[in-house]
Amino acid sequence: MIKIENITKSFGKVEVLKGVSADIARGEIVSVTGPSGAGKTTFLQIAGTLLNADSGKVYINNTDITSLGNKKLAKFRNSNIGFVFQFHHLLPEFTAAENICMPAFIKGTPKKEAVKRAEELLDFLNLSDRANHKPGEMSGGEQQRVAVARALINNPSVIFADEPSGNLDSANKKTLHQLFFSLRDKFKQTFVIVTHNNELAQMSDRIIRLSDGKIV
Repeated sequence: MIKIENITKSFGKVEVLKGVSADIARGEIVSVTGPSGAGKTTFLQIAGTLLNADSGKVYINNTDITSLGNKKLAKFRNSNIGFVFQFHHLLPEFTAAENICMPAFIKGTPKKEAVKRAEELLDFLNLSDRANHKPGEMSGGEQQRVAVARALINNPSVIFADEPSGNLDSANKKTLHQLFFSLRDKFKQTFVIVTHNNELAQMSDRIIRLSDGKIV
């Protein structure tokens, strides 16, 4: 599903990634771990099309994303990739259902179809009773599940998650971690998760450990 070939990235004189290569299979849940400053988030952002590498190639589902122009890349990202971040980034003025529908509206999905899909995801995530609540009216765990539903609305092939349970208490962390495996089983998506949480890393199919810009 994902093929990363000899990626390098520097910020000024600081070399963050030093020729990183990795293959990630379809339907695999991979955790990316390592100390702070190892290059984990940079790795995730380049693999997820949010950041350009200085050199190297990234393929997602046989598409060379490093060769796409901005418009084609934005379209590819919207249709094929979902993101879950440590901070949920929900829009405070919109309800849970409206937040979930945003990527579908950007894609051009008819409103009726987008709303139906959002309702299905809310039901799957046990959030149906929160559909019309705004983020400020929900708990942290509920907000993060809404963010997961938003990432899933366009049926992406790959979900990239950066410290997705970093702001949750232990009970909600465990619920979110188990949710990723339920989603993989139901929707067959590939998950790439940057995490400091050892429990989540050990649950994953495989761990990629980064240190000083290299896979160790």
